[in-house]
Amino acid sequence: MKEQKWIHEGLITESLPNGMFRVRLDNEDLILGYVSGKIRRRRSFIRILPGDRVKIEVSRYDSTRGRIIYRLRNKDSKD
Repeated sequence: MKEQKWIHEGLITESLPNGMFRVRLDNEDLILGYVSGKIRRRRSFIRILPGDRVKIEVSRYDSTRGRIIYRLRNKDSKD
């Protein structure tokens, strides 16, 4: 059976080495996020910076880490 995952939205607060980020979820939890493979392969087009809003997939077994699966568009930027 496939593992159940929760999808949350959050804000990137800090960029860490090796594609890791500190993410503050909308429910105020602070977790460690890493970039998913699809975003990593398209690194030249998708830039994730502090201040960006993202969708993050969190395992029910380890709620302190998650996989960034989507960068949401900012309303004030043109990208």
